[in-house]
Amino acid sequence: MEKLSGRLDRPIVLVGLMGAGKSTVGKRLAKRLGLPFVDSDSAIEDAAGFSAAEVYERFGEKDFRDGERRLVARLVDGRVGVIATGGGAFVDPRTRELLNQRAITIWLDAPVDILRERTSRRDTRPLLRTPDPKATLSRLADERRASYAEAHIHIRSGIQGHGEVVDRIIDALAEHLSA
Repeated sequence: MEKLSGRLDRPIVLVGLMGAGKSTVGKRLAKRLGLPFVDSDSAIEDAAGFSAAEVYERFGEKDFRDGERRLVARLVDGRVGVIATGGGAFVDPRTRELLNQRAITIWLDAPVDILRERTSRRDTRPLLRTPDPKATLSRLADERRASYAEAHIHIRSGIQGHGEVVDRIIDALAEHLSA
C-alpha cells in the first residue's frame, strides 16, 4: 500500500448516490493507504455549525451546491488524501470538471435495493423524505448515471463487504496509475 500511496499526486474522491458507501469505504481506503480522510458533508457541517441536511433545507439546493463546490475546491487543492463527497456533488458540471481535473474520481455504484436498505437506517437525507424513497432513489440513479459515469474509475459495490470493495478500489487505482 505504501508504494501505491507514494505514487499518488492528487486526492482520491469517491462519488455516487447516497448509501453507496462513500464514507464507510473512504475511511477504510484511507486507513489502508495511510492517508487522511475527509467527508465533505462533515466538513460542511463543521463550517456551517449544523447538519448538511439542515443547510440544504434552510438555503435550498442551489445555495447548498454552490457552497459544496467551494468547499470541495478547497479540499482537492491540498494534500493527497481520500475524500467522500455528497451524493449530488458530482452532478454539478463545474464540480465534476474540477474534481476530474484535480483528483482521481471513483464512482461507487450500488443497486437501488441496497441503497434503500442502507439509507433507511437514519432519517438524515432530505431528498428521501418522500412517500416512496425507493422510487426517489431509482429516479436519482437514472438522472445521475451519466454524470457519475464520467468518473475515472467505476466500482460496482453491493452485497460484498467493505473490505472487498476497498481491495477492488486499490486494484483499480494501481491499474489507473499505470495507464
